[in-house]
Amino acid sequence: MANYLAQFQTIKSSCDRIVIAVEDVSDLWLNVKESFERRLPVKKACLNNKARNPVFVENLPAEFIQTTDSRLRSRFPQEQYLFWFREPYATVVLVTCEDLDEFKTILKPRLKLIVQNDEREWFIVFVSKAHPSNDQAAKMAKKVYARLEADFNTKKRERCCKFDLHGPDAEFWDDFDSKMVDCIRNTLDRRVLFYEEEIRRLSEQRFTPIWNFCNFFILKESLAFMFEMSNLHEDSLREYDELELCYSESVNSPGKHREFGGLDTGDDQAALLNPGFKALTQIVQDDVFREFEFRQYIFACQAKLLFKLSRPIEVAARGYTFVVGFSKTLALHENALPFCFREVWVITACMGLIKSTSSNYDDGTVAIESEKEFYRLQGDLYSLCRVKFMRLAYLIGYGVEIEKSPVNSASLSMLPWPKPATWPSVPPDSSAEIMAKEKMILQAKPREKLFNIHRKPLPLEPSLLLREANRRRAFLSVGNISELYDSATDGSGSDANPKLSPNRSASNFMQRTMSGPATSETSLDRPMRLSEIHVAAEHALKRTISDPDFMTSLSSVEEFEKRYMELTKGAADNYHRSWWKRHGVVLDGEIAALFFKHGNYDLAAKSYEKVCALYSAEGWEELLADVLPDLAECQKILNDEAGYLSSCVKLLSLDSGLFSSKEREAFQSEVVRLAHSEMKHLVPLDVSSLITFAGSAGPPLELCDGDPGTLSVAVWSGFPDNITLESLSLRLSASSSADEGIKAIKSLDSHVLVPGRNVISFDIPPQKPGSYVLGALTGQIGKLSFRSHGFSQDGPVETDEFMSFEKPTRPVLKVRKPRALVDITPAVSSALLMNELQWIGLIVKPIDYSLKGAILHIDAGAELKIEESQMIEIESYRSDMEHPGSADSSVDGGRVEKIPIENGKIKLPDWASDVTTLVWFPVRAIDDTIARGESPASPQKQSIVDGMRMIALKLEFGVFHNQVFERTIAVHFTNPFHVSTRVVDKCNDGTLLLQVILRSEVKAALYVKDVCLDLQSGFEHLGKGDGRPASSLFPLVIAPSSRAGILFMIRLSGTKDLDEVENLDSMLNIKYGISGDRTTGAHSPVPAKSGGSEELLFKIALKLNRPVLDPCLAVGFLPFSTDCLRVGQLVNMRWRVERLKIPEDTSISGDEILYQVDANPQNWMVAGRKCGYISLSNVQGSRMEITVTCVPLVSGYVHPPQLGLPEVGETNISCNPAGPHLVCVLPPALSTSYCIPA
Repeated sequence: MANYLAQFQTIKSSCDRIVIAVEDVSDLWLNVKESFERRLPVKKACLNNKARNPVFVENLPAEFIQTTDSRLRSRFPQEQYLFWFREPYATVVLVTCEDLDEFKTILKPRLKLIVQNDEREWFIVFVSKAHPSNDQAAKMAKKVYARLEADFNTKKRERCCKFDLHGPDAEFWDDFDSKMVDCIRNTLDRRVLFYEEEIRRLSEQRFTPIWNFCNFFILKESLAFMFEMSNLHEDSLREYDELELCYSESVNSPGKHREFGGLDTGDDQAALLNPGFKALTQIVQDDVFREFEFRQYIFACQAKLLFKLSRPIEVAARGYTFVVGFSKTLALHENALPFCFREVWVITACMGLIKSTSSNYDDGTVAIESEKEFYRLQGDLYSLCRVKFMRLAYLIGYGVEIEKSPVNSASLSMLPWPKPATWPSVPPDSSAEIMAKEKMILQAKPREKLFNIHRKPLPLEPSLLLREANRRRAFLSVGNISELYDSATDGSGSDANPKLSPNRSASNFMQRTMSGPATSETSLDRPMRLSEIHVAAEHALKRTISDPDFMTSLSSVEEFEKRYMELTKGAADNYHRSWWKRHGVVLDGEIAALFFKHGNYDLAAKSYEKVCALYSAEGWEELLADVLPDLAECQKILNDEAGYLSSCVKLLSLDSGLFSSKEREAFQSEVVRLAHSEMKHLVPLDVSSLITFAGSAGPPLELCDGDPGTLSVAVWSGFPDNITLESLSLRLSASSSADEGIKAIKSLDSHVLVPGRNVISFDIPPQKPGSYVLGALTGQIGKLSFRSHGFSQDGPVETDEFMSFEKPTRPVLKVRKPRALVDITPAVSSALLMNELQWIGLIVKPIDYSLKGAILHIDAGAELKIEESQMIEIESYRSDMEHPGSADSSVDGGRVEKIPIENGKIKLPDWASDVTTLVWFPVRAIDDTIARGESPASPQKQSIVDGMRMIALKLEFGVFHNQVFERTIAVHFTNPFHVSTRVVDKCNDGTLLLQVILRSEVKAALYVKDVCLDLQSGFEHLGKGDGRPASSLFPLVIAPSSRAGILFMIRLSGTKDLDEVENLDSMLNIKYGISGDRTTGAHSPVPAKSGGSEELLFKIALKLNRPVLDPCLAVGFLPFSTDCLRVGQLVNMRWRVERLKIPEDTSISGDEILYQVDANPQNWMVAGRKCGYISLSNVQGSRMEITVTCVPLVSGYVHPPQLGLPEVGETNISCNPAGPHLVCVLPPALSTSYCIPA
């Protein structure tokens, strides 16, 4: 079967679609060919995959070929068996007939002969030539077609369809496509079963001597190719995957030696996407294929299918994995391959995959995650290609042009050197090239960095190239091993042996340089020098690399840098578009280094900024220390003062162990120089990583609302030397809100920060209540303003000064919420004497706050006067709560002081700042009205508001008198006596005994010394007539809250003008004295001594009415007409008014009397008139009945309406019988209007 390999490949290249055979029985093909071929490819077809599951295929490629065609008749049976996939999948039989006899005798036997082959899938197309206008021909065609259907259709399957030559309808084409697809599907299923059975049979022979992989390959790929022709790409891909696994097992099995391949011209160019790169017959060896070509062939077939499936991402993923794995395979055969064949093949493979996958990728049809994964794979391919390309450049002497960065060092130092069987020798006549390489090596000097920063260059090689190359020379003698190490000084700094002494290295270098370059004749006697190694490698690469464009990229340093930039930028751009953005930023640093080398400082600075931002965010300070000086140098060259200054600050903020002391001092000197220079654009500088701060140790500073204070802040300086700050400001933030909080607290004095810890104090103005944390530290260095948000993390973890961003910041200031800092209350709550000078006491109590320097403002209200001529008194005070052992509140006799009061202001002494004090000051309550007594005829309504006086107090205290306490207190003033009168008895001779009752209104003892009553007109005294009482018991002592009575004997005098009598008052004059204590209430007026008996005078007006002894009218309540009252029912309220006698008062002697009904509107509704006049004769015994209709509104016991006579006094009315106090009202009766009986 292996002999058919060439023919198999030829058939594959020529057969790319499904064949449909046309059996033209009636010579109709030319008439229908154009119509049939327009149906191809098949738009939609339902086929079965290998797992017998239906799969819908679009645009199925197919081709109509007549059975008489040479392409179908020239095949041998063996070929049909081997290459069954190219045989027809369906047979279309074209027939026509216009007569039933012809059909029975000629056409039918011939059709039976054609369709008797069971392996063929066929269906019959009857072509009707009858014109639509010829009814007889059309009817005959229908009869023939009906007979055709009856003979060849079965119950399970219909195999006939009718095609009208003069105009086929749409139903025919649907029927035609359906029958054709059925035939293709059945044929495909049968052939898949055949190939599976053959493959299974061969698989069982894999471990037998007769096993032949070529036979297995032809069957397996035939099946895969058949699936591919049928557009079942998933099944085809699965077959190639299985074929790859089987080949891996076969090639790795122990046995006879097999050639690997890769020695032909052009093999250095990867053929991962070109399955026709080599003919299969060229790569076959015995019973298996060469691994180098065959594995690439299999991958190319897989990639082709994946592209057809629109899966370029999977091509990239499989391609990267294949390149990495196959690179390891090439390493195993490196001794037999050309020099650096592995590196060249990897580079061409990566570039081919990048180009093909990019051209087939459509970013508009994939998800975001898949898109990022695609670009990540593209970046990996670019990165792998870049590393291999740098390795080739290093081998030919361009290593001095490669940036010795961490990423390049990490990539190249882990990449092994090529391992050829013998290292290439120096070609003859190459002395000029060797001299050029030698000159390049000697002229290569490391670039001096800004600030004279010196760093040991990172290695770009896994081991010394000089040693590795000479070790692989088969003719190297052992005696020259010392010269091998001496020759190391020819190379760059990374190639030199650090163990050699400087003198010995210098002498050997001079001797070798003066001797001239070595040639191929002298190389047999001594090791190769580094320049010779580069020349030899370059010539060997020219023999290995077959792509001229590839070799051009290594022809010069400029071409190398151009290709190097393309690869690095391609990797960086793709990483940026994926989720591996950090890889892209790191490669931006390599791009920046190349820009910097060529003087493109603007682009270099932009790339360096990305790299520095990444290293800073990740905390990679060692890497940042390597790149940040380059950024600073670009910014300095570009005159970017702000960026250069920021870079210098970042250099200072790095770990001090990364730079020497001189280097750090150079950074600081640049910062100070720029800060004091005339910068064009002054921008705030962020020094959060250099100047850090924290609150002082211990609890936070606590202040009361409105108080200033002093806050100490520890500031750590990261500068290596002292630095002067022209100004410094601190900003606090409220921990309960997201805003900046208060304004900046400025410290106007300049400060010199020493390296390490500094303590700075800030004066804090009054703040709002809350908890405050350190927000920001701002200041000025020279003309430059700076800002720091960094909290210090220096010191041990246990101390309060250690602060971390991972836990909440500790508050440094707590301003308490507004609370009572002081309390002022009146010392006495009882009433004081009206119109007399009285002491008022104020208890001033500080509440955990000093009242030093406090000023008390006293503002007397209306009808109240402060006597400023008197000295006020301040005493120490203690209460029962402070001294539980004391019986009551008392004044501490330890401290008493008299001070003046000016304009209502009192300055408290210093000794009273922390103790409770009692402040006494004299006031006089003024009341110009005359007090009036109370009698049954003229009752008085007493109100506590009448004697109330208000005093506004304002206490200013605090360090800057910023605290203010305001309160208004009420002081009660009253008259010393409450006087009431009543007639005790009336004698037969008309004498009246008038009793005057005196009640004490103050908490003090009152001494009544004398009482005199001046009667009004209509009354006169009996006896002496001097207005004195009947009994003389003076002085009369009245205790607090007690009463005393005095009797006067009076009688009615003869006066006729009663109106004049009603308008006059009697006057009672009381001479009294008072004995009281100011700590309890009323007391002697201020000028008098305590306990004195100064005589005081109190006058009060009394209203005496002439007595009415007999009523003239009687009002009686008549009973209800019903026993039960209900809510909502009308009720008649009746009263009877009767005249008892003829009234002496002319105001009530008329016939018309006004009446008024008073009822609570919530309980009663009055249906009649509430008020009116009734006519009542002046004749004694006359009567009148008043009836008012009411409706009760609520149930329960309620007060009934009351009848009143407004123009008749109560003394002239007798209620007989009296009305009820409460009446019972029942709820309303239940309504049954809407009730339905059960």
